[in-house]
Amino acid sequence: MSRLSRAPTSYSTSGPSSSSYPSYTYGYQENTTTTSRPVTRGTGAVRPSTARPRTGASTVARVERQEVICAVAESRGISPTVGLAFFNLDTAEVVLCQICDSQTYVKTLHKLQVCGPTEILVMNTAASPQSKLYSIIRESAEEIGSRLQIVDRKYWSENAGMDYIQDLAFTDDVEAIKLSVTGSFYAVCCMAAVMKYTDLSLGQTVTAHSLRIKYEPSQGSMMIDVSTIHSLELVQNLHKSKSRDCLFGLLNETQTPMGARILRSNLLQPLTDVDTIKKRYDAVDELQTKEDMFFSTRNALKNFLDVDKILTALIIVPSKPTLQASEQSINQIIMLKTFVSSVTPIYEALTGARTPMLNDIREFCAPENVAPILELLAEAINDDVRYAKQPVELRNQRVYAVKSGVNGLLDVARQTYKENQGDAYLYVTELGEHHNINTTIKYEASRGYFIQIPKSDLEQFERRILPPVFTNIVKRKNYIECQTVELMKWNQKIAISHQEVVLSSDTFIQELIDEARCHMSILFKICEAIAMLDMLSAFAYLVTTQDYVKPIITDTLALDDARHPIREKIMQTKFVPNDVYATQQRRFQIITGCNMSGKSTYIRSVALLSIMAQIGSFVPARRASFPILNQIFARVGMDDSIDSSVSTFSAEMREIAFILRNIDRQSMAIIDELGRGTSTRDGLAIAIAIAEALVDSRALVWFATHFKDISTILKERNGVTNLHLAVQISGNDNMTMSYKAVHGAVEEAHYGLALAGVVPLPPQVLADATHFAHKLERRLRRKKKTSAIVIQERRRRLLLNLKEHLVQAYNGVMEGETLANWLKELQREFINRMAIIEADAKNVADSEEEDEDIDMDGESDGDVEMSDRSVVDVEELEERASSVISIDSRITSTSSASTVHPPSTTVSSVRAVSENER
Repeated sequence: MSRLSRAPTSYSTSGPSSSSYPSYTYGYQENTTTTSRPVTRGTGAVRPSTARPRTGASTVARVERQEVICAVAESRGISPTVGLAFFNLDTAEVVLCQICDSQTYVKTLHKLQVCGPTEILVMNTAASPQSKLYSIIRESAEEIGSRLQIVDRKYWSENAGMDYIQDLAFTDDVEAIKLSVTGSFYAVCCMAAVMKYTDLSLGQTVTAHSLRIKYEPSQGSMMIDVSTIHSLELVQNLHKSKSRDCLFGLLNETQTPMGARILRSNLLQPLTDVDTIKKRYDAVDELQTKEDMFFSTRNALKNFLDVDKILTALIIVPSKPTLQASEQSINQIIMLKTFVSSVTPIYEALTGARTPMLNDIREFCAPENVAPILELLAEAINDDVRYAKQPVELRNQRVYAVKSGVNGLLDVARQTYKENQGDAYLYVTELGEHHNINTTIKYEASRGYFIQIPKSDLEQFERRILPPVFTNIVKRKNYIECQTVELMKWNQKIAISHQEVVLSSDTFIQELIDEARCHMSILFKICEAIAMLDMLSAFAYLVTTQDYVKPIITDTLALDDARHPIREKIMQTKFVPNDVYATQQRRFQIITGCNMSGKSTYIRSVALLSIMAQIGSFVPARRASFPILNQIFARVGMDDSIDSSVSTFSAEMREIAFILRNIDRQSMAIIDELGRGTSTRDGLAIAIAIAEALVDSRALVWFATHFKDISTILKERNGVTNLHLAVQISGNDNMTMSYKAVHGAVEEAHYGLALAGVVPLPPQVLADATHFAHKLERRLRRKKKTSAIVIQERRRRLLLNLKEHLVQAYNGVMEGETLANWLKELQREFINRMAIIEADAKNVADSEEEDEDIDMDGESDGDVEMSDRSVVDVEELEERASSVISIDSRITSTSSASTVHPPSTTVSSVRAVSENER
C-alpha cells in the first residue's frame, strides 16, 4: 500500500484530550495467534500530543499503554446499527465489529470503554448537525479517555475497506475475514476510515499482508454469521421472501414497531447472559399465567405509535426551516403527547407484577417519570388534541394544537381557517342542492378538498355527463370525483390560512421541543422498556396458543419431544417430535438416514430452539434444557454462487473454513451433507478430516451425511455418537418414513436403491445397480477388521462416559434405596460392556497381525471404485488417533470409576439433572 502525498485538511479535534497510550487487549488465543510484521511508522510524522494519564477506573483491564485508533459509523434508520473498527498501532491488530444497538447505545459505549481508544473518528455529517450517537460519545469521551476527530465522509467507503482487507490481512486469513464481514457494511467502512486516517494524518503505513484482522461479535450476545441467518431462515423464508414462514414471522406477535425491531435484533444477536435470560423466562411465565395482566398489557400496547421515530424526529434539526418542517414539528409534538399519555395504562396493567423484569418495566412507566413532560405539554397543547391518521383530521389537529391566548396572530389565523373551511363545506352542500345530486366533500393532502358524487346520480343528466361547472373529473368504481373553480379558490384560501396558523405556531412549538429535549433520556428508556414488554407479551401469546415449554439453563442440551417451530406451523399434519441429548461425551452426533427421512429438519430444529431459548422465548418441546452458546454455525446450503463465480464445493469450503477458524467449546454447528460437491473419494476424505477437527473443537455438532464410512470410522472416538432417521422398507415399492431419530448408524445399506425403486427407475437399470452395490459391499466387508487401537478407544470412551454419568448422578436428586438400585444397575451394565471389550481384545491378540497398508495397485478394474470409497480406512484413522490418546487421562478415569450410567437410562439421568436445576 502506498501512502498518499498530501495530508487532509478537514480533520478537527473536539472533546477532551486523553492519554495516547491506553490498553488494548483482546485476548487472542494462543493457538490462533500468528506472528505479524510490525506497523511501519513514518519518520516525518508527528504523533498526537498526550494529555494527563487516565485513572484505572476509566477503562477495563489496563495492562499496558498502547495507541488505538477507532472509527465509528452509524446507520440512519430507526433501529441503530453501529460499525466499529479498532486499529492497535502497537500490536498491528485490527478488530472489526458491527452492533445492533438500542437507542441509548449501551453496547457501543461498553465496547468503547473496554477497548479504550486514544482517538475516535467520526464522520463530519454526524457532527453537523449532531447525531445522537455523536452527542453520547462526546459526553462520554472524558470517561473513555479519548479524543474525537472529525473526518470527511468520503473516507468511509465499503470498497476501500474490502481493498484494505485484501491487501493487508494475512494471505491465509483473507477469505475467512471476507466471509465473516459479509453483511457488515458499517464495520467495513470503518476499516477504510481508520486505515486512511492512519496513513494520511499519522503518516504511518502498513506493509502488505502483515496485519492481523479479526471480526469480533458484540459482547453479551451470540454470534450468528450471515450464511447461518440465511440457512436457518431466521428473518426471511428461503423460497418466498415476503412469507411469514420464518422464525421472525413465527415469533412476531408484537403490537408495536419498536417491539418488532427489538425482536429482530434479538434473533440476530441472542443473549449469552444467563441472569437476563432467566429473568425473561420468568416474565413470560408470569404474563402467560396471569390472564388479567396479559390481556391488560396487550390492550395497552395497541395505543402506541412508532415511538422511536417520534423521538428521533424531535432531536433532528432540519438544516433549512421550511413550511413542511414546521408542520412535521407540530405533528411530532402531537404524537409525543399521545405517547406519554399511553404510558400510564402500561403502569396500571403491570400492577401486581412479581418478576424483576416486569417490575423494572413498570418502574420506567411510572407516572412520575412522564409527569414533567405531561405538565409541559398541558401548558401549551389543548387537552383534546390527539394524533389522527386521516389527513383532514390530522390537519385540523395541527391547527388547534396550541392553546388559545399564546399568540394573538395565531388566534386570528385560526379563526380565518375555521371560517374558510366552513364556507367550503357550505358551498359544496348548496352546489348539491342546486343540481339535485348527492355531493360529499372529501380531502386529500395532494389536492385539497374535492367533491364525491355517486355514479347513480348521473342518470338524470343527458348522456350521463355532469354539468360544465364540475372540472377535474376522475372516475372511480362507484363514484365520480371532481372539483369546481370556486372550490379550488376556497382550497387556496384554506391553504393560506393554514400556513399562517403553522407559521404562527412554529416559534412556540420549537421552544416546546427544546424543553422536551431535556427529557429525552427517560423517554428513550421508556421506549425501550415498552419495546421489551411488547416482545415478552408476544412470547407469552405464543405460549397460550402453542404447546411451548419453559426451558432451563444447564450444561446439558436435553430436549424431550422437540419440534421444528417453523415446520410445525406450516405442516397440515401433526409434526413428529424427537428427543435430543448432547453433552461433551455426546458432542459430535453423526446423523445418517434415507433421503427425505428428516435429517435436515432434525438438525435445524436443534439450532432454532437454541436461538429461541437464548432470546428468552419458550420452545416447542415437552421438556427442555440448554447450555449457553456464544456462536452458532450452519453449513446446509447446496447452491452455486453465480455472481461471484463460486461453485457449490468452493462455497462449501469457504464456509467450512470460516467455521473451523472461529468454532470453540461454547459453539454449536450443524453440518448438512458435507463433501457432496466434489468426487466421492475427495469428498469422503475431506469430510472425515473436517469431522475430526470439529470433534477436537469440543463444540456441539450435528453432522448429517450420506457417507456411512464416517459413522463407521469415527464411532469409537470419544464424544462421537451415531444416530439415524428410521425408515421402514417393505417389498420393492413401499417406504415409510417414521421421522424418528434412533441410536446407531442407518442399518439399511441400500436405501438409495430402495428409493430409486419407488420412483421408479427402469427395471434393468435398477437390477444392474443392485448387483454392483452388493458386489462392492462384499469387498468392503472383507477389508474391515477390529484392531487394538479401536479396542483402546472403546475402553477410553466407556470410562469417560462413566465419569460424566457419575457427575450427573452426584448432582441429581435421587437418594437412598433408589440411588443404590440405580448404581447397582450401572455397575452391572458397566461390567458387561467391559467384558465384551476385553473379549474382543483377546481375539485381536490371538489373531495374526496383518499388513496396515493395502496395495491398491494389485486390484482389478472392478475394485477401483471400491478403493476410492475406502481410501481413508479404519487403520489410517486409528494410527492418527493413537498419537493423541492420553494414557494418564485413562488411568485417572479408571481410578475414579466404580459404576457407570447405562445408555438405556441416559434420559432418566437428564431428567434428574433437569429437576435439580429447576
